[in-house]
Amino acid sequence: MATLTAAELRNLGRDELMTKLGEAKEELFNLRFQAATGQLESHGRLRAVRKDIARIYTVLSERALGITEEVDAPVAEAQADEAADDSEKANA
Repeated sequence: MATLTAAELRNLGRDELMTKLGEAKEELFNLRFQAATGQLESHGRLRAVRKDIARIYTVLSERALGITEEVDAPVAEAQADEAADDSEKANA
């Protein structure tokens, strides 16, 4: 799982955020297990995954407090498609 920015997370729907949160927690568990058994090669990844989890919780808290609006999944997908089209046009 790549490191995600808060802006990228804000464009995801609640279901997608919960999926990413589950994946990140599972990865953190596996990394901690590797660290305990001496098999972990990248100790910096532990910190990065913990920060990803914190970012996801921050976005969820912002939405719960009404600081940011809930993004509908179809709207988020349309925005992502538009951004991809814009970047393709810029590269052409």
